[in-house]
Order: sequence, then structure tokens, then C-alpha cells
Amino acid sequence: MKITFYGHSCIGIEVGGKYLLVDPFISGNPKASHIDINTIKADYILITHAHQDHTLDVEAIAKNTNAVIVSNWEIATYYGNKGFQSHPMNHGGSWSFDFGKLKYVAASHSSSFADGTYGGNPGGFVIEGEHKNIYISGDTALTLDMKLIPMRTKLDLAVFPIGNNFTMDVEDAIMAADFVQCDKILGCHYDTFGFIVIDHDEAKKKFFDAGKDLMLLDIGESLSL
Repeated sequence: MKITFYGHSCIGIEVGGKYLLVDPFISGNPKASHIDINTIKADYILITHAHQDHTLDVEAIAKNTNAVIVSNWEIATYYGNKGFQSHPMNHGGSWSFDFGKLKYVAASHSSSFADGTYGGNPGGFVIEGEHKNIYISGDTALTLDMKLIPMRTKLDLAVFPIGNNFTMDVEDAIMAADFVQCDKILGCHYDTFGFIVIDHDEAKKKFFDAGKDLMLLDIGESLSL
């Protein structure tokens, strides 16, 4: 399983011979100007919520790749009505895809499209595939619901927002790692704009002192599980 960071909260996942893309916001991110969205492969586009900094490039990439858009009912229907392939889900539900099992789980945030359309309740995803399991929390506050995840799934990696202001900060993300019983964390939703700039060294040290590994990838950098 290969994971590539495309900036902000966008990651690509190669699993089971398929390409998953999560929350594509690339063309509007100056820090990701070296990433050409026309070269990104996607069989599925997973969307945690409707905010523009998670959906800006959904339509362009879906047109290029014919990817299936997977999200909650409202978001899937929004894109389905525009002629895109979609698969709707809702909290607590799971589905076996050709890349593995996907579960849609709760997140505490807000969700609306740039045009004001209601985006349903925000969520996160648990991906089980190739004997490796990943939790992508989406934009969220720290919640006790996270404690439910390891009751069903032993995680190999958790992807958490750490930029504060709109989401969890570093300290809450460390607590979240305890809640989901996963010590290997990929940070996201930081540095893109002024409200969420973090001190990288300080963040890594806080995780290290808590006995956990925080990975902050360069945009375009990958890791393998």
C-alpha cells in the first residue's frame, strides 16, 4: 500500500491495484503548484465533506479519470446529479469495493459546498486493504467516537488534521492517536494558509515525547505500508 501526500488534506492511496484519491484540493493550493492534476490516477475519489478546500478538483479529476465519487448521501447525490459516477454512504455503513473494505465514520465539523449547497454531515473513512488498515479522520475535533474504531479495526496508520483553528491541534491529535490505538500518524491540514501554520519540529517532538511517530511529508512525497 502506497500513500502520496498532495498537500493540505489530499492524499493518494494505491491499494489492491486501484488508485484512491482523498479530498482533492491541489490546483488552488500555491504550495502544490508543482503537482499536475491531469497526471493523477484515480479509480475512486473519497470526499470527507463538502468544503472547497477538500473538493475543488473533484470534477476535473473525475472527468479525466472517470473515477467513482464516494461520500455521504448528499455529496454523492450532488455529483451524481452532475453526471458523475458516485457511491453514497452514511455514518456507520461499510461497503466491500474491489480495493478492500471502506467504512464511513463520524467526524465533528461542518459541511457545505462553495455554492451554498448543503453537504450533509462530515465524516471520515476507515480503509481495510492489502492486510493494512488506515483511518482518515477528515476535518474534525477530537471526539470520543474515535474510541470505537479500534474495537473493530486494528490500524496501521491514522491521518489526522493538526493545524488547529478549524480542526484538532497537535495535542488533540496525540489524544486521538491514543483513542484509535495507533502510534503512526500522518499529519494533514496544516500550513496551507495563515490560520493553520504550525511549527514542524515542535509538533514532531510532542508526538515523539508521547511515544508516537508524526510524519509530515513534503507535497508529492510518498510512503509505503
